[in-house]
Amino acid sequence: MTKFSKKVITFGCRLNNLESELIDYQLKQSSIDENVVIFNTCAVTSEAERKARQSIRKIKKENPNAKIIVTGCSAQINPKKWLQMQEVSNVIGNREKTKKKFWENFSSSQDYELITSDIMSVKKDETEFNGLIKQNSRYFLQIQNGCDHRCTFCIIPFGRGNSRSVSVDKILDNVDEALQNNFKEIVLTGVDLTSWGKEFSGKSNSLGFIVKKILNEFKTLARLRVSSIDPAEIDYELMEVLEHDHRLMPHLHLSIQHGDDLILKRMKRRHLYRDVINLTNEARRKRPEITFGADIISGFPTESLSAHKNTLKLIKEANINFVHVFPFSPREGTPAAKMKMLSSELITERAKEVRNLGHKNKIKYFKSIINNHKKVLIEGGNKGYTECFSKIQFNENILPGSLVDVKIISLNNNNLEGIVL
Repeated sequence: MTKFSKKVITFGCRLNNLESELIDYQLKQSSIDENVVIFNTCAVTSEAERKARQSIRKIKKENPNAKIIVTGCSAQINPKKWLQMQEVSNVIGNREKTKKKFWENFSSSQDYELITSDIMSVKKDETEFNGLIKQNSRYFLQIQNGCDHRCTFCIIPFGRGNSRSVSVDKILDNVDEALQNNFKEIVLTGVDLTSWGKEFSGKSNSLGFIVKKILNEFKTLARLRVSSIDPAEIDYELMEVLEHDHRLMPHLHLSIQHGDDLILKRMKRRHLYRDVINLTNEARRKRPEITFGADIISGFPTESLSAHKNTLKLIKEANINFVHVFPFSPREGTPAAKMKMLSSELITERAKEVRNLGHKNKIKYFKSIINNHKKVLIEGGNKGYTECFSKIQFNENILPGSLVDVKIISLNNNNLEGIVL
């Protein structure tokens, strides 16, 4: 029998990881009984929910006395579904899970209880934490939460609420703390990162503004990176910083989702094929070494063969180096769930084709940088990431958090290998 001690198990995005760290810290400060296990769930795909349920059953079977508490986006959207699981004692909403006072007053002895509130009523930033400090090298800093857009395939706004931004002063304080803890790289993260500042007045209301502000205020910050961004909302100021301050890392992960204009409209996205091409061309003009990642959904309802081929065409033309593929998964409560579905076999087949093309592009890029010199931030003892977010492995252990000069010497089993200069 496994004995747990206020364990937090996380599914989903980087923001969930940030919040799980806060939950873990609050639990350690609280008087909640030992042997509590908290599942911080994700609602992006049905597969993420299935894995969470599977893990809950496994943990409970291994330790029948464990108290299982479920929170996160899936718990916020459909709390009763989780409470119906006989293994689950409590279900807690996304708003509650990050509150210090909530955990101070929470009693895990109260079984079969829903503790959720209306996430859509949250209008302002309520974060009570800074960044992800358990990492050895990169400091993940949340600057935004929620989303005002209503893509037809996405349920996340109903788990996270509408968009709200962390204040400039709080962000700068958090950056200062990161530097005091000797972090070399800060990663700005959020649910809809490019919507940061939209509710603020004046000119201080764009992602480009806060990126420039951070870099101007903290000259000793070695590297600043942005996580996934919407290609429809990238502002002029961000592109200007990309060109003129090389501390902003030359890697952009784009929420593209598809390459066919009709499907993009049915997804209720706000960009078209040509917008992605124009963006990637302009970014390469400003930073020739830049690389791109992208989220792609394969097998969206009504997707024809020609529409699928347009996605492949876009990945090739835009030269997307790192492709993250999601086979379409209907989310109950979204418009796309009511559209005509493709067969699961066809969805799997098309997702595999997109994934293979993405892999081909990645390997092509990896081969192009062999024998090049790169700055690498060490994350584990024998691995790290370049400015362009390529993972490099070493045959020696290096102190995590070190920023070192590296020569890339080979590609072995699809992994880059390097030596420290």
